[in-house]
Amino acid sequence: MFFRSIFRQTFSHLSSPLKASPSLRYQLNYRAMSTSGQKITDWCTPDSKRGEFNRKPSTFCDLVSREPNAKFPPERGRYHLYVSYACPWAHRTLITRELKGLQDIIGVSVVHWHLGENGWRFGTTEEAGEYPEVAVGPEANTGASFLRDIYFKAQPDYDGRYTVPTFWDKKNNTIVSNESSEIIRFLYTEFDDLVDESKKGITYYPEDLRKEIDELNEWIYATVNNGVYKAGFATKQEAYEVAVTKLFESLDRIEKILKDSDGPYLLGKVLTEADIRLYPTIARFDPVYVQHFKCNLRMIRHDYPAIEKWMKHLYYDIPGFKETTNFEHIKKHYTKSHSQINPKGITPLGPAPDIMPRDA
Repeated sequence: MFFRSIFRQTFSHLSSPLKASPSLRYQLNYRAMSTSGQKITDWCTPDSKRGEFNRKPSTFCDLVSREPNAKFPPERGRYHLYVSYACPWAHRTLITRELKGLQDIIGVSVVHWHLGENGWRFGTTEEAGEYPEVAVGPEANTGASFLRDIYFKAQPDYDGRYTVPTFWDKKNNTIVSNESSEIIRFLYTEFDDLVDESKKGITYYPEDLRKEIDELNEWIYATVNNGVYKAGFATKQEAYEVAVTKLFESLDRIEKILKDSDGPYLLGKVLTEADIRLYPTIARFDPVYVQHFKCNLRMIRHDYPAIEKWMKHLYYDIPGFKETTNFEHIKKHYTKSHSQINPKGITPLGPAPDIMPRDA
């Protein structure tokens, strides 16, 4: 099918033999280890001699589609999106939901910012006053207190990581997808019949720019979106240096692209998927990645004027970007969840402000 082939072509580069019974597995799912024996918070494979961060592929990769007899057709109120405001991969889905005007069509639940050894969790009633944006567990759609409960509800013998974003089908009680790049694509293509007239036909993957978008997505994902993690979670000096060098080479390249652009976006006058995918990483760069992930060769606000101008335009001028950027969740998550990087959990006060004023 043409629609599916576009997805697969674009994202082909991607993001104990003894097993307990499904029922026992579900009952024991509060343990600190995943079923593979690895802690949820283990970011490098334990046997990685080179000290490199290796991102695991997404495990649920179905699609919402308007094609006849589709397994997951677009329907108002049928689907729910589970996200963390801290997570850049989830952030891109929140932005797309806002841009496409899907707020009344697809619900959202936000997990607590802290990622512990048991994975993402929903808030408690005691936390509701401090973090009113966080869904309180047991969560309304599934009765889950942890995100992993939702994964086991979809697949009782699930043996992988419990990640956000998670796109949930309330009708069939299952996960459609946890691959952010595919979720954003079907959010802006497959719900056109349900959105307001002003949002119909809006695409962030225009046919005449697909080649350029695909090329940008590929190297930006490898060296920037995932590159900050490769630097931050490296456990050997050489692995860190390789990752951080490639990261800043790519930032230099992006700076030149934006400086030479005939419009405010990566590909000129048109906001595309490439901008949506890059923004969450750049928004987190100065507040978190410079210090926490040791990506400190340069800063966006001091050394990349074209990138900063692009970011501030999206944040201040385009509805959907600022509204979904929660710096409190972002800074607390990284600094208080990654104990192998920041064992005392101290959150730096700076840089201040998190993003520079519009005209600064």
